[in-house]
Amino acid sequence: MPTTGKSLLRKFLIWKYKHISERQFVYILSILVGFLAGIGTVTLKNLTHYIGYFFDLYIFKNYQSTLYFILPIIGLLLVYIIKQTWLKKHIGHGISSTLYAISKLNGIIPRYNIYAGLITAPLTAGFGGSVGLQGPAVSVGSALGSNAARLFHMNTKTRMLLIGCAAAGAMASMFKAPIAAIVFAIEIFSLDIAFTSLVPLLLASVSAVVTSYLFLGTDVLLRFQLTDKFEVNDIAFYAILGLVTAFASVYFSKVFFAISNFFKQFKSRAKRLLIGGLAIGTMLYIIPPLYGEGYGIMNNLLKGDHLSAIGTTPFDLDLSNIWIVIALLLGIAIFKAIAMTTTFGAGGVGGVFIPTLVMGSAIGNAFAKIINNIGLDFHVSESNFTLIGMTGLMAGVLHAPLTAIFLIAEITGGYELFVPLMIVSAISFAMTKYYVSHSIYTLKLAERGELMTHDKDQNVLMVLDINKVIETNFVILKPDMTLGYILKNAVAKSSRNHFPVVNDKHEFLGVIRLDDMRHMMFDAELYDKVNASSLMHAGHGIINYDEDSMNNIMDKFKTSGAWNLPVVKDGKYYGYISKSKLLTAYRQQLINFTQ
Repeated sequence: MPTTGKSLLRKFLIWKYKHISERQFVYILSILVGFLAGIGTVTLKNLTHYIGYFFDLYIFKNYQSTLYFILPIIGLLLVYIIKQTWLKKHIGHGISSTLYAISKLNGIIPRYNIYAGLITAPLTAGFGGSVGLQGPAVSVGSALGSNAARLFHMNTKTRMLLIGCAAAGAMASMFKAPIAAIVFAIEIFSLDIAFTSLVPLLLASVSAVVTSYLFLGTDVLLRFQLTDKFEVNDIAFYAILGLVTAFASVYFSKVFFAISNFFKQFKSRAKRLLIGGLAIGTMLYIIPPLYGEGYGIMNNLLKGDHLSAIGTTPFDLDLSNIWIVIALLLGIAIFKAIAMTTTFGAGGVGGVFIPTLVMGSAIGNAFAKIINNIGLDFHVSESNFTLIGMTGLMAGVLHAPLTAIFLIAEITGGYELFVPLMIVSAISFAMTKYYVSHSIYTLKLAERGELMTHDKDQNVLMVLDINKVIETNFVILKPDMTLGYILKNAVAKSSRNHFPVVNDKHEFLGVIRLDDMRHMMFDAELYDKVNASSLMHAGHGIINYDEDSMNNIMDKFKTSGAWNLPVVKDGKYYGYISKSKLLTAYRQQLINFTQ
């Protein structure tokens, strides 16, 4: 920041401290962050829309089938070039990266995340990559919220709250659903439900929605007005749909992780681009509805126009046969997860949220068509089941049942379907949770012990920095050092009563405590006869710097009963952690969380 800018900021901060309370300023910042998140989301949507509009207007009329294969590869290549030559930084999945920043980086998100997603996500989705924009929108908004908090010198807890406000703003702006956006921020980002955090979320959500209306008018992504009422007789079918969407959610998650792991084996990004680009191009050529985000599929199915949703296929199929239509819809559902993850594997940038809705809409619509055409004189609302299918997939894949309920209820303009929404969400979430313990966003973080949850004690342990509790001012001994040498050069010069013993490679061998030498300290005859290797003994437990989380470290202190445990890093001795220092750091962090 230029000197003039720093001077003005300093003057403003001084004025703020004198005239505006901290809570009032947080409210002001939440409105600002909501506005910025709304601007970011609108920009993402418009850039993607204009790229798609250009292709529809000037190119697809003459070369449609061929371009379904070529354009996604071109888009992925452009993203690859931008990453390699300009950004030169990793762009993670938006919501997962934001969760990691909250859990392990004290809410500090690099500035480049503000513009990285704005450039790469529209190129990925606009050129046909089978991904959504919700993740990048959250990433852009969160980076804006984090850096706004840092600019105005807000504390860590406020910074995390503003990231939640930005996430709510992105969601509210994307779907014009402010209530669902607040639920989303609380459910996905594990924010505390308290008045002090709820008001900023409300302000940010409303600010983002107003921003979206100002720039986009009343246009919404999902255009649907509920016309068919909930029928009590359909409850059994909704329960079955809950089971179907649970199975589909498990499939979605398993496919996501399997394909992601497949691409990780290729160290070269160019190889990933080549393999993934060809795969996604082939899938889009065979199943054109997989092209881009997929809002056309959802909107056409909600209108009852399944022919437009399916579009033109390269095969000569009789689309007047309802069973062929059902098979094609199920094919879209099955391959949407594959196409989305392949796009990510090839280096594309996007989100999981919208593909989840697309898959759910196809499954819900196909399920309703099967009921209506099996010849048992049943009739259910296909549009309602399309919506409920979206809810089931969202609840299962994202592990966000409340967000799923409120989003669908809000975009339909009423709560007529609240009962089936709750039934399907509960069944889908419960069944998926049994087989897949965490969502796509959180599984890897949870495995590493880096996931923020609603468990405050767990969160406090997770955000503790191990580097701040490791002590290194211990005198290090070698196994061949004599007792006399140890007493003169270690005991006499150290205020510690622990002395780690290491070999020539600095690998930890054991420890000698002052109590181990006390009974022979004044027996001079032993000074040259006893050495460190005969005095040392193994510690009660060893902390692995690279693998042990703070929760594991606490467990090791509990099971060992020790007050000091050695730390090993890269197989070598690194230092010690004392229980007293760890508990002091824990208490201080707990105060920061609850104040």
